[in-house]
Amino acid sequence: MKSTTGDHFIALDHVRALAAFMVFVWHFIHGMNGTPVAFEYVPAFPTFSLLDEGHTGVSLFMTLSGYLFARLLDGKEIHFGAFLWNRALRLLPLLLLVILVRGCLTNSGWTEWKSYFQLIASGLVEPVLPNGGWSITVEFHFYVMLPALLGILRLSKLRLLWVVAGMIGLRTVVWYTQGQVQSLAHWTIIGRMDQFVLGMVICQFRHFFDRRHGLAIGVMVFFSLFYGWFNHLGGLYRYLGYPSSGAWWIVLPTIEGLSYAMLIAWYERSFQFTTSGLSGWIGKIGEYSYSIYLLHFFIVFEAARFIHERLYSLSNFYVATLSAGVVFLLMGPVGALSFRWIESPFLRLRKRYVIARTQSAEDSVGPGSLRS
Repeated sequence: MKSTTGDHFIALDHVRALAAFMVFVWHFIHGMNGTPVAFEYVPAFPTFSLLDEGHTGVSLFMTLSGYLFARLLDGKEIHFGAFLWNRALRLLPLLLLVILVRGCLTNSGWTEWKSYFQLIASGLVEPVLPNGGWSITVEFHFYVMLPALLGILRLSKLRLLWVVAGMIGLRTVVWYTQGQVQSLAHWTIIGRMDQFVLGMVICQFRHFFDRRHGLAIGVMVFFSLFYGWFNHLGGLYRYLGYPSSGAWWIVLPTIEGLSYAMLIAWYERSFQFTTSGLSGWIGKIGEYSYSIYLLHFFIVFEAARFIHERLYSLSNFYVATLSAGVVFLLMGPVGALSFRWIESPFLRLRKRYVIARTQSAEDSVGPGSLRS
């Protein structure tokens, strides 16, 4: 999908598709309570831990967000009001529909609806929105801070790393005083900021990763081994209980963000992709990834249960993962319909939010400069 700047990075659409697939597999194979594949299961091949612990796909999404906005706004100014308007048009129509549908499915009386609306209102700050909407809350917090982060980035390409250091320090203090930091590291901007920021920083050095295949393989091997080890410790829900008292949650978001950011830069810089054929098809999945992400909650758990109970056993991780891939493909048309009829009509109302630095602020916010 093209931004209002006219830029379209098909490689980054591929990354979106991968992130959506990882999250889908995580929900399909483990369900809500570790069935049909138990949370305790650890694949023999470490790379498969990235699917067995597919919640890390959210980390990939967030690192990509930081990378992409740094890419779009490199050397440019931002009209913040228009930027927030565009993000609202992109995210809110489907999110509000999902909130309404989820409310209809779970609430029956006025008292329940009142509590539900109160819960949704708190979703501006707390990670409580349904269907994975908690990550939209985190994204919103990143958007609010984006102008300040871009200002720091313009001063120095590396100065943003102090933000990462500050967040690591904050999480260390929380872990030391509260006995656990997983709740903040996984579900809030206090943990996810590292991923946004590292995506922004690595984007500034993306040319360094041009065809550095050996470096990319090294990062893949390290990250696979690390995540296999983390999975062996218990992963998201079984590492020293939940919420976990483990100290690894202090730096886990940082390791994810740095690894993903380097691999994103390498993938974008090292290959030439077209918008047709297999590349174009994967790109479309990436284009529909937001729809797939929010809507798959209505389908994924029941689909896995139906297959497991009516067709064949999904207790084997590899069988379950292959089955998840097939069902994920079926989400493509669902995402396409959602994008066409729910999201696209609102995207026509977007405004241009990128301002060339050579323009004066007065000229740049005129009616002509904010066209869609």
